[in-house]
Amino acid sequence: MILNQEFVVLVNESDEEIGTMEKMQAHQEGQLHRAFSIFIFNDKNQLLLQKRNPKKYHSGGLWTNTCCGHPRPGEKNKEAAIRRLKEEMGFTTLLQKEFGFIYKANFENGLTEYEFDHVYYGKFKNYPEPNSLEVSDWKYMDWDKLVEDIEINPQNYTVWFRICVDKISDRMLMQYA
Repeated sequence: MILNQEFVVLVNESDEEIGTMEKMQAHQEGQLHRAFSIFIFNDKNQLLLQKRNPKKYHSGGLWTNTCCGHPRPGEKNKEAAIRRLKEEMGFTTLLQKEFGFIYKANFENGLTEYEFDHVYYGKFKNYPEPNSLEVSDWKYMDWDKLVEDIEINPQNYTVWFRICVDKISDRMLMQYA
């Protein structure tokens, strides 16, 4: 076994575990696997965004949600989200699962993200201390300005983030309609 080899949890469309696979192999073969996306808001209800390190295996240099990742085999999704938030952004906070969805995206480098993505929300009003191997920049941004910028400059944002923002905006509209 290769040191630092990561595995993901393969799932069916009902999010039932069906096995495990090495992470890069799952992305090369386009296998459906479990993932999470974290959205952290400050006390002004601004979203904490991160810019992915340009050397990431895909979507490097793009803006995205606060943190994302994959649970390890045997690890609960929420525990993985808490772990990864600390590893990637340098802090912990309470997280609440809001919804899940499946998406599939093909990348120019031949990799495919095919994920059952669990979306978590949290609050944090301080400054993160991001891991520079993962994150090249960060900022808090007003939701309305973010939605507008994604419409004008979609190429600056990760594909899963754009999908999540649409789903969150739809949910916000339903809440306040």
